[in-house]
Amino acid sequence: MSPRLRHLTTLEHLPRASVERLLDRAIALRDACAHGTRKLDTLAGRTVLNLFFEPSTRTRTSFELAARRLGADVINFDIGFSSTAKGEALYDTLHTLEAMHLDAIVVRHKVSGTPEELVRHAMSGVSVVNAGDGNRAHPTQGLLDALTIRQHRPDFENLVVTICGDIRHSRVARSDVHALAALGVGEIRLCGPAALLPDAAEFPQCRYTEDFDSAIEGADVAIMLRLQKERMAATDLPDEAAYFRQYGLDQRRLKRAAKGCLVMHPGPLNRGIEIADDVADGAQSRILEQVANGVFVRMAVLAELLAR
Repeated sequence: MSPRLRHLTTLEHLPRASVERLLDRAIALRDACAHGTRKLDTLAGRTVLNLFFEPSTRTRTSFELAARRLGADVINFDIGFSSTAKGEALYDTLHTLEAMHLDAIVVRHKVSGTPEELVRHAMSGVSVVNAGDGNRAHPTQGLLDALTIRQHRPDFENLVVTICGDIRHSRVARSDVHALAALGVGEIRLCGPAALLPDAAEFPQCRYTEDFDSAIEGADVAIMLRLQKERMAATDLPDEAAYFRQYGLDQRRLKRAAKGCLVMHPGPLNRGIEIADDVADGAQSRILEQVANGVFVRMAVLAELLAR
């Protein structure tokens, strides 16, 4: 048995046993709460603080629902009205919050490494959960993507997974690769324009390509990433229409994939840029399943860290 987690800031180097335990726990909690219709008391008396320095709808709401369904008290920290906005150092804010006897802090920040910094500076027994930091990690997204795949294709060793889009700047892509590699996925393909691919040394276990037609060929899972439109102006990327022609997932390309290929996207979607409407809303789309699984995975993480 791998040791119980104290914090969750990244999936990198997390052993397979820990990943599988979290996925198993997510399913058990999903069943225990009857898919969200029954409130549990697993974390009764615990307090979880959402500390989001970046805008978020899906992730923040998902963490809040997860904590409440486990019976925890939830505080949403409003950065716009906090002392941080007045120039208070992040660590002073942390220590102030710790003095209020919190049990967990869920943090999202634009600066990579911020969750680890909070772990290093924490003076109490508070647990830190990374809800996305810079372009480095989004561990609960990696877990929910792995769970969604496992529900349909548990034979990870035989899978071909294609991740396409802005991988260089994507914390989701990094956590997906870490989760899928830990679970023993047979082949992981990374596809995108050269300017949006990471350095080759970062993921030596993956196959890199700029040709989406070859990347999608025979794939069992296609994970499409949101293209940040501001990057089109900052680099020599093609315009939106040209990008869709080269890297958009439409029905023609989906037919090149393996039969029943799972279509996934972490959201928000840029329809007509990285994915066609009829694919995003089609029978092979698992996008809404990802959203639902996000709550159960975050329940599992909070229970792992805080359950007595």
